[in-house]
Amino acid sequence: MKDAVAYRAPRPDELAECALIWHSAVDDYMRRLARPLPPPYLDPLLELLEHLLATDPERFMVAVRTSPRSTPSQAPSRATRTAPDGPPTRSERVVGFGIAVQREHVWFLSQLYVLPEEQRRGIGHALLTRILPSTPLASAVGMAGSEDAMASAADRPGVLATCTDSAQPVSNGLYGRYGIVPRMPVFNLVGRPTDPSTLPALPAGIEAVPFGAFDRPAGLAGRPVPSASGSASASAAIDSIDRTVLGYAHPADHTYLRFSGRSGFVYRTTGGEAVGYGYSSPAGRFGPVALLDETLTAAVLAHLLTAIEPRGATSAWVPGANDRAMVAMLRAGLRIEGFPALLCWTRPFAAFELYMPAGLSLL
Repeated sequence: MKDAVAYRAPRPDELAECALIWHSAVDDYMRRLARPLPPPYLDPLLELLEHLLATDPERFMVAVRTSPRSTPSQAPSRATRTAPDGPPTRSERVVGFGIAVQREHVWFLSQLYVLPEEQRRGIGHALLTRILPSTPLASAVGMAGSEDAMASAADRPGVLATCTDSAQPVSNGLYGRYGIVPRMPVFNLVGRPTDPSTLPALPAGIEAVPFGAFDRPAGLAGRPVPSASGSASASAAIDSIDRTVLGYAHPADHTYLRFSGRSGFVYRTTGGEAVGYGYSSPAGRFGPVALLDETLTAAVLAHLLTAIEPRGATSAWVPGANDRAMVAMLRAGLRIEGFPALLCWTRPFAAFELYMPAGLSLL
């Protein structure tokens, strides 16, 4: 059975199949928990897969069965591939995929899914071993930043990390074999503020500045500015905050977040010092949020929850270590939805009490 499966980089037209495999695999175990998924709306996932293929093509692998089995699948089979001037030569079907991202010294497993009927055949393990880093020290290949920052990242011990569902003991056991051990729950909080009076305002001396206006002096953020210079200035501030809170900068991911419809704010003092940033969106996708001062957590979340009114509910991911964010959002009226996820890593690398991720697939 293993001999019939090949592993290679995906073709762009196979990303839709990967998205359907994700839905099929997650729906399979959620049905066993009496929580089936709704019909798939896969556009956001496709945007993410396109982004990850662009930033980390060498860490994106698909498992392809070249002799398709007759077992029906919730994901469609690939059409038979034909030679330019001849009869069909072979047929292929994507049955699993895995993606990891390398951000300076941190390797993060973003996605690893196999069709339900193809599981327990070693495909997931084979995908994982092909995208794991080959050395314990990871360099900052492909990331923007100063030479000093890149050299510092290359000298630090590499970190392996991921975020998994707590309801997946088999997957968690697989990652644990490589030292990627569950360390911290991450809770999905959903809803809209029902009691705005519980939300504090930003304290005196702190202002929220849209990314595109960040290069203006404090107090003048509302005036129009050239977008290019504003973006460059905001990016430098965000990179600095990320290296303090996460341990690494990831400007390419911030570009993707803005492209996918999230709007961001930098929070700064009247003296112009950036002390945090956060994202929200009309679609309700929330985060990431990173702060240098944890006492600002409730006020910053209050601003993000009300500055951009979503069409429906807000969905935010809160690490268990970030107790201030959890308390603030629960008091505002959001509720915990579903089972917690689990942050896993080989060694500590981030101050999660100061951070909320964009989601489970991209810190």
